[in-house]
Amino acid sequence: MESVKDESEFLHDLVKGLAAQFGSNCEVVLHDLHRPYDSTIVAIENGHVTGRQVGDPGTNLGLEILRGTQINGNKYNYVTQTKDGRMLRSSSIFMKNSKGEAIGSLCINYDITELLVAEKTLHSLTMAGQADVVKESFVSNVSDLLDALIQEAQEQVGKPVAVMQKEDKMRMIQLLDSKGALLVKKGGEKICQYLNISKYSLYSYLEEIKTSEEMSREQP
Repeated sequence: MESVKDESEFLHDLVKGLAAQFGSNCEVVLHDLHRPYDSTIVAIENGHVTGRQVGDPGTNLGLEILRGTQINGNKYNYVTQTKDGRMLRSSSIFMKNSKGEAIGSLCINYDITELLVAEKTLHSLTMAGQADVVKESFVSNVSDLLDALIQEAQEQVGKPVAVMQKEDKMRMIQLLDSKGALLVKKGGEKICQYLNISKYSLYSYLEEIKTSEEMSREQP
């Protein structure tokens, strides 16, 4: 399969079938990664689980695949959380073409919030084989996704922008680049605005980061 469109009818039926099988708490999403990242969702059932619809963007996990930060990217049975605090058990499976490039993904997000409330009696169902918690941002527009990535990067740097030195800003840019933030339309512009730097400074910092990474790889 070279494109999600090649199997569009089957994949749309699969989305509907999985959602029907597991009920209204199960969101099933089909992403076409050949589309602009701000509108990758081409099919979705039970979108009320994360508040998304057809035409909305993918999550940060998809950006990491496109950026090359994650090679395989498939994640099964992981726990994540929506903006309003609902807990989901999720799986994300990426489709690739003959060149090994990611062309789409099928994602399942099951709302287990009510099951967790009854954890004592449903423990074997909700918690068996629990995987590591994965931070995934479910958004209805790509601007919110960028905000989430920027917030996460700042938390990792551990300083407010007002007291950041050049090294801190470079670290934050490196984190954002590794997460694929610069692949998003106007991602660079938003990062510059947030860090109060020019586009020239942004690309200069990126070049320094690239040079530093290359030197690190060359060292024995």
